[in-house]
Amino acid sequence: MLRHVIPPARFFSQVSNDIIRHPRLSSDAVRLLTWQLSLPLDAKESLSRTATRAGIKKGAFLRAKGQLKAEGYVHEWRQQGVRGLWSTVQLVSSVPLSEAEAAAARGGGVPVVAPAVSSPAAGRPTGRAAGRHPENTPKGNTSHHQESEAACDVACDEAREAVTDLHRLDRRLRVPRGMLPQLAALASQWLARGHTADGVRTEIRRSLPAGDTCIHSPGGLVRYILREPVAVHVPPPAPVPRVAQMRECESERHVQPLLFRPVADEAMCPACDTAVQDSFVQDSFVQDSSV
Repeated sequence: MLRHVIPPARFFSQVSNDIIRHPRLSSDAVRLLTWQLSLPLDAKESLSRTATRAGIKKGAFLRAKGQLKAEGYVHEWRQQGVRGLWSTVQLVSSVPLSEAEAAAARGGGVPVVAPAVSSPAAGRPTGRAAGRHPENTPKGNTSHHQESEAACDVACDEAREAVTDLHRLDRRLRVPRGMLPQLAALASQWLARGHTADGVRTEIRRSLPAGDTCIHSPGGLVRYILREPVAVHVPPPAPVPRVAQMRECESERHVQPLLFRPVADEAMCPACDTAVQDSFVQDSFVQDSSV
């Protein structure tokens, strides 16, 4: 095999042979990754936009993206903005990263150590592909940040679950996928008021028009239904039966058991208690008279 290679003098990118020769990455995945790594560090181009520019079709793009995520070259997070709109944050790295390393690179945590090389690479030096040193070392216990992020992830998943596959509730609810982040943001407000994902879906189904009515804008209808969360209906407590508030008299004066409602913690009914007190007073009087 003969090769004739001329190193480029400008406008080139350094790519590791581990990426080019990766046994589990398809050609589309390698092209998608190398294209992203060739962009400037401040570029905001998404993976889907890169796939469009590279001529990668939707199905091939989804397979390539799944391979890159499985191998640790791509990581994604869902986050909610100030106005409640959802967005996706993507991290592309030149080396495989674990979940912890990717989270650190996203938030400015412990940098990822680049693999050592035996000889200097050609071209001008560039910045790190992922990770950097923290400017200030946090002090004290910071575990509550991870707990709050975990709780937020759970709430986000539950909100997405409430508005996903609404056509299973009613075949007329073919909601465009582009509206799902907006509907999930509205559903999260219901969850914050104490509703569950099933409760939100029940409210949507209950508010739909009659079954023979055509719904021209299912996404707009669901958005209208979820525009204002309603209070969670809490049923009033069941009344306590009168029998549960009564007690059996412990006196032996009754032929059959007698129930009475105690005022405090008395063990006998008022009649037996009065009789016992009268007997005690009479015995005390007899003893005083005998003396």
